[in-house]
Amino acid sequence: MLFSQSFATIVTGAWLASSTNALANYWTSRGQTRLLGSSFGVPATNASFDYIRDQIIGGGTAGLTVAKRLAEDASISVAIVEAGSFYEIDNGNESQIPAQDVMWSSSMTADIQPLVDWGLVTQPQQVSYTQQPNSGTTGAYQQWADRVGDASYSFENLLPYFKKSVNFTPPNELKRGPGSVVAYDPTAFSSTQPGPLEVSYSNDWLPFSTFVRDGFSKLGLAEIPGLNSGRLLGFGEFTWTVDPRSATRSSSETSFLQQAIENSSTLNIYQRTYAKRIQFSEKTAKGVLVATESKEYLLSARKEVVVSAGVFRSPQMLMVSGIGPKATLDSLKIPVISDLPGVGQNFHDQPVLDLAYRVNVTTLSQLANPEVAEKAYIDYITNQTGPLQSAGTNLIGWEKLPELYRKNFTENTTSDLAAFPTDWPELELLPVASSVTTPTTDSANYASLQIALVANTSRGNVTIVSNDTSVNPQISPNWLSSTTDQQLAVAAVRRGRQVAASWGITVGPEVAPGPSVQTDAELLQYVRQTVEPIYHAAGTCEFSATIPTKFMKSSLTKRHRRDGKEG
Repeated sequence: MLFSQSFATIVTGAWLASSTNALANYWTSRGQTRLLGSSFGVPATNASFDYIRDQIIGGGTAGLTVAKRLAEDASISVAIVEAGSFYEIDNGNESQIPAQDVMWSSSMTADIQPLVDWGLVTQPQQVSYTQQPNSGTTGAYQQWADRVGDASYSFENLLPYFKKSVNFTPPNELKRGPGSVVAYDPTAFSSTQPGPLEVSYSNDWLPFSTFVRDGFSKLGLAEIPGLNSGRLLGFGEFTWTVDPRSATRSSSETSFLQQAIENSSTLNIYQRTYAKRIQFSEKTAKGVLVATESKEYLLSARKEVVVSAGVFRSPQMLMVSGIGPKATLDSLKIPVISDLPGVGQNFHDQPVLDLAYRVNVTTLSQLANPEVAEKAYIDYITNQTGPLQSAGTNLIGWEKLPELYRKNFTENTTSDLAAFPTDWPELELLPVASSVTTPTTDSANYASLQIALVANTSRGNVTIVSNDTSVNPQISPNWLSSTTDQQLAVAAVRRGRQVAASWGITVGPEVAPGPSVQTDAELLQYVRQTVEPIYHAAGTCEFSATIPTKFMKSSLTKRHRRDGKEG
């Protein structure tokens, strides 16, 4: 752990004080009394609310955004069912400080923090899945819109909602220092009606990043004005969800939920509460059976139950409730409400491979030095700068694999990759100023190049082995199961070595995979042994206008509306 107990006390204490004051000032300024506890549901008590219209299963990124939007209407009562609690309490500053973003996210099953991590382990790859903003491309959104037959999913139609969600802060070049000028597109954000989620650029320009930028340019990648305008091919500095004033993480909880707590009198949060199954009357959802500390009770919904429990828990919730593949439900004696074979299928995530090097420029490796770490603490607390304000990198590159590396592709691989939108990259190049997955024991400076295969074709699945949601679902990513992905992975390692060489700062032999790993077979074996998820998993509750019998049939209207309201 990087941080001392006293540092944790300072940061956490400051957050709690500011949060309490904000709530007190809010209610005092409106001349009314509303206790903070009024926003939390009473556990182990059946709640048959005449005016509750919506329940959100899942208090994550999507669920809290939906809840906040609904809670803006004072006539709608909203219940959020969340198995976890507030990460500031459960995980201290490790969930707040940018440099700690990789804590509890490795593939080691021992690296699990049970209060903030489901501890989901895949079959049989043994990769631990935690559940923790760049936009996609214009072409990718258009393909999505075409597939579901709904133009509202195009980039130009979704952009207003992206703008509505975020409060953008331009880069602070005074804090970042010389040589850190950022190319960005201000029209990707709203300057008049910002949302609650803080989006900004890092206050820390890493020395490493100057060499990365030069290297990308040498290789022919063009610098693009940010990664939020529907364009990715090239390289640019990424925005992140960090409040630049405090240099702390801005999440759906600190933004959408906190704002909803402050502004809504109809929000009910059930924390540390498991959703057990959806209750149906024939084929209409009427409520959710939940449990807090093993005490089961019923939350009823007059209008809707919104399932937003993530890529693993959403299909699990549907299946234990009787919606999913009939054979799976029958095997667990779950009454079938709707036989939908596609529930839990089509799982895909973008596998990440990692190359590691010693370098002759200062990196975050030096935080292992107590004197360096102490200075980093001071810079972070007093000025919101320094390495603790960094996620280990400033720049990301995106590209279609150059022709030089495509020579050995089969015709089928070439055809598979051609099916992706023309503006969609095949590789995401993530230079990091530390050794990400390779253990190190000396005092040298290390850097990594992580490469995500973002045009992968392998598909996995999520299924259940119990009718109890406290039993984790079974996850099979099936990474690298297609020849296309295998050939892309091997080519990506070769391209990655060229990218790392372009920095001009590597020292000595390659640390990982190492200079002895050269043949296609050796490279593929290395990737298979070290591949990691990037936590972009999706697809297990896919709906489609063209294949409704295989996947989830869309019940969305032209643009999803609630009581005549949009967004």
